[in-house]
Amino acid sequence: MGLIHIVFGQSSVPVLAEAVAMDEKMNGEIRCFEDDLSVGPLFILDTKEGRAGRRLFWQQLAGIEPAAPAEGEAPDAAEAAGDPDDADLFKSLKAQLKEDRELEVWIWAGQNARDVCGYYWLVSQLYDFAGRIHIIYLNNLPFLNEKGAVFYPTHLHQILPKEFLKAKKLARPISLAEYELDGDEWHRLMNENAGIRLLEGGKKIKGEPTLFYDKELLAQSGKEFVKAWRVVQQVTGKLKYPVMDQFLGWRLKELIREGKLESRGDLKTIRDFEVKQPGETIENPTTV
Repeated sequence: MGLIHIVFGQSSVPVLAEAVAMDEKMNGEIRCFEDDLSVGPLFILDTKEGRAGRRLFWQQLAGIEPAAPAEGEAPDAAEAAGDPDDADLFKSLKAQLKEDRELEVWIWAGQNARDVCGYYWLVSQLYDFAGRIHIIYLNNLPFLNEKGAVFYPTHLHQILPKEFLKAKKLARPISLAEYELDGDEWHRLMNENAGIRLLEGGKKIKGEPTLFYDKELLAQSGKEFVKAWRVVQQVTGKLKYPVMDQFLGWRLKELIREGKLESRGDLKTIRDFEVKQPGETIENPTTV
């Protein structure tokens, strides 16, 4: 029997790979879906137009000006940074499942919006393979850290490889009821099309507008210039479920564009520019 492990995001791959190498019963290929579905547009993502709109979103976050498409042609964002081609990876997975009827899939998900949204996206398309698709959802479960202390991880990469060997016992087939209910939840998320999605607990996802974190970004920006990455770090440090730095960096750029913040430096990445609130900079009295 073949086995494919699925994770969402590269940070989960190394620890799971190490765990798989420890246990021959877990031996199998690791597939990583890159797109972070907890942020950005999801509307009609099951269509070519929806996927094109999402690629444009990633271009916007990466600061890439999209080339104007020919009439009737979807925008080409293949070169966009952070633009994963998960649709092709999924097609490959589905083809494998059709070809090998003994093949099983284990979906690993931590207690965070990215993993849960990724799970909803997958399960909405895998009903035909019921009984062969398993979920391992590490929801509010205790693990041991390097010092042997108990902690509750929100992301797979926080877990020691040897601890994964315990977690594998949680693998269970996704039920027919879950295919229906969780598939419906995915369609709800697509239709809601919120700017960002937050995990409220369990598998409950709540949509919020794109500018949800703007108030906090403004609050962390003072009357003197400060590195943009530090502002982002201060905001994420307060969050139970941190949102991706690239998204917050994009929001800083939008606040600059709207005149709500001032900047200096190259706006390419959050390590290349500084921000402050509008108005004169308070100079150090000793500065000439």
